[in-house]
Amino acid sequence: MAAMQKQFSLIRNKGFISGKWIPSSSTFLVYDPSTGKEIERVADMGEKEANLAVQAAHAAFKTWRTTTSKERSDKLKKWRNLMLKNQDELARILTKEQGKPLAEAYGELNYAMAHVEWLAEEARRVCGTIIPTPLPGRRLLVIKQPVGVTAIWTPWNFPYAMVTRAAAAALAAGCTVIIKPSEETPLCALALQQLSEEAGFPLGVVNTLPCSRENAGILADVILKSDLVSKMSFTGSCATGKLLMSKCVDTVKKVSLELGGNAPFIVFDSADVDQAVSGVIASKHRNTGQACVAPNRILVQDGIYDNFVAKLSEAMDKRLIVGHGLDKTSTQGPLINEKAVEKVERHIADAVSKGAKLLRGGHRHKLGHNFFEPTLLGDVKVDSLVCKEETFGPLTPLIRFKTEKDAIALANATTAGLSGYFFSRDHSQIWRVAEALEAGIVGVNEGNIVSEIHPHGGFKQSGLGREGSKYGLDEYLEFKYVCMGGIDEY
Repeated sequence: MAAMQKQFSLIRNKGFISGKWIPSSSTFLVYDPSTGKEIERVADMGEKEANLAVQAAHAAFKTWRTTTSKERSDKLKKWRNLMLKNQDELARILTKEQGKPLAEAYGELNYAMAHVEWLAEEARRVCGTIIPTPLPGRRLLVIKQPVGVTAIWTPWNFPYAMVTRAAAAALAAGCTVIIKPSEETPLCALALQQLSEEAGFPLGVVNTLPCSRENAGILADVILKSDLVSKMSFTGSCATGKLLMSKCVDTVKKVSLELGGNAPFIVFDSADVDQAVSGVIASKHRNTGQACVAPNRILVQDGIYDNFVAKLSEAMDKRLIVGHGLDKTSTQGPLINEKAVEKVERHIADAVSKGAKLLRGGHRHKLGHNFFEPTLLGDVKVDSLVCKEETFGPLTPLIRFKTEKDAIALANATTAGLSGYFFSRDHSQIWRVAEALEAGIVGVNEGNIVSEIHPHGGFKQSGLGREGSKYGLDEYLEFKYVCMGGIDEY
């Protein structure tokens, strides 16, 4: 373990509260999903540490909220520059801990830094409004103020992106934060915590509490049921999001939820098939299919179905290379754990039992551990599990459809509504389908749709509120109306 610490100077194995690295009486293990080997033992924060973090963040908020927008902006820019300076080590930590190929790790870091840079700029544009008065002698205005202490629960699949997207928005708005990283990838969050300390954020403004799965409920109860915490942001599964939201009810916290998806990817007869195939490769196979915006159901119209299958099969064989993330030739890393592998197997077996054709893959990879073959299923029936549940793995199910109305009905037949994709060269159809899809994010003739400047969030059970963009910053602000009377008129 000493060698690991020397290799990664930014790896930390303690929690961070009010400017101090805090140990705990117990630890939990973090594993490399590619090998199953232990990376580090990390402090398992509990009730005591959670209470300390709440008190520290609340105390710091009293002064941080009064700092100028320029000061907050400058701190965020310095945090971003430190990420850039340390990007090589940060990328390797992410690949080691989460498993994704190194090129994807750099891509995630660029996305994270773009969010911090954007929000550093937006921090200086938190402007209010003057409202024309309906009555003489009054002036009406709206000002925006930070909501308060913000609890941020981050996911394991894109830890850098989601920590920075939520934390930078909160900090830009003048809030203080308590970060609870995923049990699988806490080292990424702790590395960013180290850099935020170097950026000069005041004591208590940024706090990070790693913990095991066993202690996660304890931290949630302490932090989310506290009257001193005003906001919660969570990215993860629908089930966990609903549980965390329930803990915010009694204190009526402001809540941002970016939950699961069951994204459709529609290929119409009018589509450019080669472009659609590239779109599937880009959107479905990012992070080995472990992305909330990854398409889960590929709907292909009858007229081009056979051509699409042939070209997608060829592209998968050529472009999807399974290997350890540090292998420069690999494009597909491991799944996060054994449970994830078993879910992919269960979805494949169910679909095949209902008549689907196994066209590619379908088995655990020869590399072992958590690696799985990129899998293509044809003629999948809509009552299959893969159409009802988010697989979160390298499984691409193809479903035939006949008409545009059929496609829309199939696409919207889900309680989720985060993202959706479709390919068409019919401009009238593009307008109709873009408006008809029940999703917060829609890609038209494009598979790579994420950036720092768009509002990220979903319809239905895919979440509440938006992260990213100018709209995401408003999630961390309260709007206050002020009516000023007794003003003499000319």
